[in-house]
Amino acid sequence: MKPYPHQFIGGQWRPGRGSSTMENRNPFTGELLYTYQSASVEDVDDAYKAAAAAQPGWAALLPGEKQSYFFKLLDVIADMKDEIMSVLVEEGGSVAAKKEFEFFTCLDIVKEDMQFPYMMDGRIMPSNVPGKDNYVIKQPRGVIGVIAPWNVPLVLAMRSVVPAIATGNAVVLKPATDTPASACLVGEMFERAGFPAGLVNVVMGRGSEIGDAIVTNPIPELISFTGSTPIGRHIGEVATGLLKEVSLELGGNNAMIVLDDADPEAAARAAVFGSFFNQGQVCMCLNRIIVTPGIHDAFLKAFVEATSATPVGDPADPSTFIGPIISQAQVKSVEGFIDDTVKAGATVALQGSTDGNLIHPWIFDQVTNDMPAAANEVFGPVCCIITAKDEDDAIALANATEHGLSGSVFTEDLYHGFQVAKRMRTGMVHVNDQSIGDEPHVMFGGEKASGVGRFNAQWVVDRFTTDRWISIQREKRF
Repeated sequence: MKPYPHQFIGGQWRPGRGSSTMENRNPFTGELLYTYQSASVEDVDDAYKAAAAAQPGWAALLPGEKQSYFFKLLDVIADMKDEIMSVLVEEGGSVAAKKEFEFFTCLDIVKEDMQFPYMMDGRIMPSNVPGKDNYVIKQPRGVIGVIAPWNVPLVLAMRSVVPAIATGNAVVLKPATDTPASACLVGEMFERAGFPAGLVNVVMGRGSEIGDAIVTNPIPELISFTGSTPIGRHIGEVATGLLKEVSLELGGNNAMIVLDDADPEAAARAAVFGSFFNQGQVCMCLNRIIVTPGIHDAFLKAFVEATSATPVGDPADPSTFIGPIISQAQVKSVEGFIDDTVKAGATVALQGSTDGNLIHPWIFDQVTNDMPAAANEVFGPVCCIITAKDEDDAIALANATEHGLSGSVFTEDLYHGFQVAKRMRTGMVHVNDQSIGDEPHVMFGGEKASGVGRFNAQWVVDRFTTDRWISIQREKRF
């Protein structure tokens, strides 16, 4: 992959003015890809000022004029496929299935969101005042700050950036420090597609140095953050104190419920994908699989066999399904959850191992909800099997977490599965499928500590815009 050592501010690629020299490393080989100078608080301010200057002219364009840029963006993304794939593998450790998912989902996001300029509709409402007409209009918020994570860095940046731009806003994007090039790809896409300079800006640096500046700067009116619940809480507290709106997609502790009448083989195949896709580094991954007693043995046998056959290794190898953990710090975190769960008394149904940043998958059985790997979002290839007393207990166990992002139910009775899904306190539930799913035309978002707000389609249009009441008094009132 080519290096991306510069910040993208006001349509110009320029060195950062921060105090830190940052490294971008390959998580599988440890190779140093390149270094770059971090952004400073002054760089963040410059980026927001550039966005504020570009936004009014962009918002004033006709819907068809805005949409024409997105047609160009689709062509640019297609042309950049090789570079996109290279970045996803080399800086993010993405295996073949994951890099394909990110690339094609980005295209789908643009195809769906390019309709948004035509969805800025309002209402005409009656009035009790004689001669008055009431209009409720939908307008862009102005400038939106976007903070993206490292686990699915391109999609989770584009999921905020594209709808923000499509609804008439400008953007300042800050990536995670482990995956800065993915955000630079976003800046390059919009630049090559000819979007106005300053409409999309990218600033890279440590959250400890510029994270608060992204939120506290007076220009942005909404902060869109995807990442961990603790950081999301901090951003929410800071933004709320400044009376800024937030859109927060946070962590998960997702459960699959497998009922006695389910197909154990089908449930096991789904559980492998739902638990270990992207090495378990997905907020929608399955942390817990809650089984009713009658299916426990058949499901566990099938799950262990299917997991044991799952290739682990070099993400550049097309056959690999489980690649490297993003960093040694994250490896140590995952290993801590594994060790503590063994000490807590869980049975090891499949013992994994660690080789550098590769962690071969672990499956624990006879787990309780309070054991570390079940009580926390592990973000690694670790899955817990919990045996419930019955269906009601399974639902109660699934709900006994502060999180509520995604979930899954397996049963041969589809209508009954729908009824179980309604009782699970998560934003999304999939019957006879695993927990990872995101379609740009369907609502996405969580409950409880898993987030605030909704992404995709009309839900994100409403989130990234503001409604205003304008009345016209046709007849003299005074």
